[in-house]
Amino acid sequence: MSYRNKTYIAFASEDIKRYYLMKAWRASEHIEFDFFDAHDLYEARDTSTDESIKARLRERMKNAKQFVLLGSSSARKKGGNGTSFLAYEVKTMINLDLPVVVANLDGDRNIDKDFIPDPLLDADYYTLSVSFQPAIIKYALDGYAAQFAGSDKSGPHYYEPHIYEKLGL
Repeated sequence: MSYRNKTYIAFASEDIKRYYLMKAWRASEHIEFDFFDAHDLYEARDTSTDESIKARLRERMKNAKQFVLLGSSSARKKGGNGTSFLAYEVKTMINLDLPVVVANLDGDRNIDKDFIPDPLLDADYYTLSVSFQPAIIKYALDGYAAQFAGSDKSGPHYYEPHIYEKLGL
């Protein structure tokens, strides 16, 4: 199902190579991973003003049905600093009230609060932390994201080890 919904990938600029890796997974015929990338819409150019870039980001995010946040110490720092584009994206994620999968770039399968920006933690926002692997990210987008709207859960969550085992991870 993840391939049917527009997915917004948010990341610190230091982690852009991991975003490109996700795009490579999507393009590979040997990896079962697909998503409709919201970044393919409303392109922002480097020469744009901050306000016009934020407007484009907001348009992309409004067209998304789910978010993947590439979790790292840089993402935590920038996502909570109140001034970066990632901070704007995190604030907008919360306002749009859509599912956020935190893909831990260090491979951790548990909640790593050192990778989740403070605004998500402070809001006790219902997120799901997974390792940065295509199978578990896809599983989260298909499962967690699909049931997010009807859930009364809050705060960060993660999958138990048996889910990873089920997926052969």
